[in-house]
Amino acid sequence: MMSRMSRSVVTLAAVASVTLLAGCYRYTVISGAPEAAQKIELPWQKSWVFGLVPPDTIKSQQACPQGIAKFETKHSFLNGLVGTLTYNIFTPIHPTVTCASGPVAR
Repeated sequence: MMSRMSRSVVTLAAVASVTLLAGCYRYTVISGAPEAAQKIELPWQKSWVFGLVPPDTIKSQQACPQGIAKFETKHSFLNGLVGTLTYNIFTPIHPTVTCASGPVAR
């Protein structure tokens, strides 16, 4: 018979291995416009069912009147752990919008 401690260790190892397999990732979209210092950082945006139900739209028009220079989405280890513990029903992400300081250079 497995003791309670052994079951806890096995469960923790299983969760950790699944989270490590899910990994961390980041993707970036660059518009080509010069970057400004202004950023919109939105940690822990709610995404559901492996991202099939996306988070709310980021309204950047007022904060970035010159447009967007870069959009980046990160999925950290902690985001992956939360996703794993909820069987990816809740899959949080961390988007960052970097405002542009002017128009795209041509």
